[in-house]
Amino acid sequence: MRNTILFILALFLAVGCAMNLVTGRKQLSLVSESQLQVMALDHYSTFLAEHKVLDPATNNDAAMVKRVGFRIANAVTDYYNKQEKQAVLEGYDWEFSTIDDKDVANAWCMPGGKVAVYTGLLPITQNESALAIVMGHEIAHAVAKHGSERMSQALMQQLGGMALEIALTKEPEQTKNLFLLSYGIGSQVGAMLPWSRQQETEADKFGLIFSAMAGYDPREAIPFWERMSAAGGAKPPEFLSTHPSDERRMRDLKKFMPEAMKYYNPQ
Repeated sequence: MRNTILFILALFLAVGCAMNLVTGRKQLSLVSESQLQVMALDHYSTFLAEHKVLDPATNNDAAMVKRVGFRIANAVTDYYNKQEKQAVLEGYDWEFSTIDDKDVANAWCMPGGKVAVYTGLLPITQNESALAIVMGHEIAHAVAKHGSERMSQALMQQLGGMALEIALTKEPEQTKNLFLLSYGIGSQVGAMLPWSRQQETEADKFGLIFSAMAGYDPREAIPFWERMSAAGGAKPPEFLSTHPSDERRMRDLKKFMPEAMKYYNPQ
C-alpha cells in the first residue's frame, strides 16, 4: 500500500512539473500563471487600499522606486523578446508602489509585475543602484515563477494537491494565506525551506543580471548586503532560514558577478 501511494505521488509530481524558461530547471507547477495573476491583482489592490502609498508625482522616494522599476521592467522585457521567450512575461502589467512604513525593510513582487517597496528599506539601500539590486531580486522571483512553485508545494503539502479552483472554494482563507506566504508577504518555517533557499540564490543571480541590463552597477550588491546584514542583527541558523546565510550569499554574489558585468551598460 505504501509503495502504491509513493508511486502515485511520484507520478503526480512528474506530471505536475514544467521546465522554467528563466532558470532552465524543472519546477512543480500545479497552478497556472494566469490564475495567479488574477489573484495577485485582487490582493495587490486590497493591500494598497489598506496601506499608505506615496505618490511619485509629489514624493522623490516614490518617483525613484517607479523609475528604477520601469527601467528594470523595460530591460527584462527587451531581453526576453530578443530571446523569443515572450511567454515569460505574458500578462504582465507592471505597477510599482512605495509603501510609507519606515519600520519595514522589505520589497516584493507578485505575479504580473505588481511590486511594493517599503520606505524602511531605503535607508539601507542608500542609493539608486542598490535599490535596483533589491528590485531586480524581487522581480527575478516573479519572473522565475518562484511564487507559483511555492504555491504548488503548499497545495501539495497542506491541501493534498487540491486544484486551486477547488481550494479557493473549499478553503478560501487558507488558500489566501498560502498565496501571501508564497510571495513573501509573511513567513513560514517548514519543509519548503530548502526550495526557498534555492529560489533565493536564483533570484540573487538573475536579479544582478536584470539590474545590470537596466544600467545599474551590479557591484553595488556587495555593500548593500553588508549593510543589510549589519541591520539584521541576530539571525537564525541557515537551516531555519528561508534565506541563504550572509556568508553564503556574499560568496555566491561574487561568483555571479562576472556574468552580471557582461550585461552592465551604464546609462
